[in-house]
Amino acid sequence: MKLLKAVFSASALGIALLGAATQSASAGCQLNSPGGHIKRVVYLIFDNVHLRRDNPNVPSDLEQMPNLLNFLQGKGVISGNHYTPLISHTADDILTGLTGVYGDRHGSPVSNSFGIFKKDNSAAVFQTSFVYWTTTTAQSHPEAGENLPVLVNENGKNAPAPWVSYTRAGCDVGAFSLNGLAIENKTDIANIFGSSVAAGAATQDYEGVAIHCAQGSSLCNNSLAKPDLLPDEPGGYNGFSALYGNINVQPVISSSGPVMDLDGVVITDPFSNKPGFPTDFNPSATASLGYAAKMLEAGVPVVYTYVADAHDPHRQDIPNSPPAPNNGNAYGPGEAGYVAALKAYDRAFGKFFDRLKADGIDQTNTLFIVVPDENDHFAGGPPSPANCDGVTTPCTYKNVGEIDVSLDKLLLAQRMNGTPFSVHNDDAPTMYINTNPGPTDTLTRTMEHDLDALKATSPITNRTDKLSKLLADRAEMKLLHMVTASPARTPTLTMFGNDDYFFETGNNNGCATKTDPVCEAPGFAWNHGDFQKQITQTWVAMVGPGVKPLGRHDGVFTDHADVRPTLMALLGLTDDYLHEGRVVAEFMQDSALPPGIRKSRENFVELAQAFKQLNAPKGELGRASLVWSNRSITSTDKVYARYLKQIGEITEQRDELASQIKTVLSNAEFHDQPVGEGSEDGLGHRARRLIDEVSDMAKRDRDLQD
Repeated sequence: MKLLKAVFSASALGIALLGAATQSASAGCQLNSPGGHIKRVVYLIFDNVHLRRDNPNVPSDLEQMPNLLNFLQGKGVISGNHYTPLISHTADDILTGLTGVYGDRHGSPVSNSFGIFKKDNSAAVFQTSFVYWTTTTAQSHPEAGENLPVLVNENGKNAPAPWVSYTRAGCDVGAFSLNGLAIENKTDIANIFGSSVAAGAATQDYEGVAIHCAQGSSLCNNSLAKPDLLPDEPGGYNGFSALYGNINVQPVISSSGPVMDLDGVVITDPFSNKPGFPTDFNPSATASLGYAAKMLEAGVPVVYTYVADAHDPHRQDIPNSPPAPNNGNAYGPGEAGYVAALKAYDRAFGKFFDRLKADGIDQTNTLFIVVPDENDHFAGGPPSPANCDGVTTPCTYKNVGEIDVSLDKLLLAQRMNGTPFSVHNDDAPTMYINTNPGPTDTLTRTMEHDLDALKATSPITNRTDKLSKLLADRAEMKLLHMVTASPARTPTLTMFGNDDYFFETGNNNGCATKTDPVCEAPGFAWNHGDFQKQITQTWVAMVGPGVKPLGRHDGVFTDHADVRPTLMALLGLTDDYLHEGRVVAEFMQDSALPPGIRKSRENFVELAQAFKQLNAPKGELGRASLVWSNRSITSTDKVYARYLKQIGEITEQRDELASQIKTVLSNAEFHDQPVGEGSEDGLGHRARRLIDEVSDMAKRDRDLQD
């Protein structure tokens, strides 16, 4: 009852303002799309929802959500030739899409947490990547001895925030369950509201929901708003306010009471069963889309929202909630619970589009962007019956679950290597060896060879598997945009592993016998964070004014860094920094292209496509370099020394060339300067030559000597 009183008391404070707010909150929003057709933006991020089929007999996630698939494919463009950065993980993927830059420039390439070596290098402490935009490592982990923003850019400053271009244009920005845009934890609450509020705060009141307001917005013209502080923002950011948390957002957008999902049920936190944000950060489609719809109806013209995956029962082991289906275990493709979850998601999207249409919001006046954070790999055995399709014939599985490996136990048992280290637990673990040894140090070189030699017998197939697929040292991680402005955050190495396995240290979660170094853990069965195509190849979709109605179109290589510049170009807005991505002109109608692209479209597209293969982690150069890195690391010290010299030179050349191309592309995208024949031929030729050079190195024999 105490919580409900607080909610309705806050509601009473805002009632006098709401009549004007719902009518005019977006009146000052100046989106500059060609013809002025785009009035709103709906940006949806999925967690591991697949366009591809994980079992050829079972319809894909999107095929089982026809209300969404038909909307995207019938009214816009959807591409399955879209990739994540490395490592492919929720936080890094979301942040790259939001900003248009890779992890080396937004600060969190190793996620969903990263290690920070202590000042004495004795060990690493781990910082979560799920924080509010301005949180610093000193606030959350003072013992690390680093005082930098968690989201640090290449200059050691807080990375530019993604809502700024909107709010400067007079547009309010709503966020639901989006990393960086809303409060994520008690540290964030304390930073914004003070430690005394944080001490007694109910997390469902403050986490996961925010509205960043334009200056003069009626939504923030009340006592619920707090200053929206971005002290490092290029060009300054003063006089802006924001509403943080359901306790402050709900009274402004829903004066009649708690926000409802699309089924008319109050959105609640599963831990407390009280109205507010679901603090497991796994919102269902009906909850996420319901909150988004309410924001749009309240006059918020730009809404970012997130929907959890459908293949995991999310509310297991939560007090006062019903028992989780499937005994809390993950679902395999076509299992009844998985199919039922997708059916519920499909219903939610049907209701969402119907509701928006009734509000006058559709593809004629609204830009819809849909992008998953990453795809993932199913770790499990074959289904029964073998020809099940999940829809008419449910699938069942004897084996469902990733294979957990304690790296420290296995290294000791198989290689007698007891070197102390810590890892970011993952399918592709980043390793931080205590004392922070250099790349050529004996500790590092021994660890690399020992990791390369590790094997395990799969409890799913009974085959002996090599656990390390590709090793990346610090030089390779730098080339892959995985090294930030903070040297203390750089791992000793990354092991891109066998994607059936999940690597950690200490006692395995899920192993019946805690001394076992290897076991199958049924709680999780969908691995990501690795390099494999099944994990890094995902999809992107766009619908709305200026977008070509291409349907399914896989002919263009894109990645998450391209989403932001394409979005800005469609809206006629700009950012105060160079993107690592490029405007995907191939998806845009000619009338919507920026003048600098339209005047030399062919030159722009050719140079942009070469740029992606040069600079993207999953481009041709990035993929080839990872193979070259692994071959060199696992070879002799003599071969490795030669590689270190060469890759350093290659990275310098790549960075210099990429910087030149980014400037040319950005000038065409946002400054009305077409790409000339000389730039396209010269820069494009240099990019192809460098890509071919690294590809040749990747093809050379592993035992190549002088």
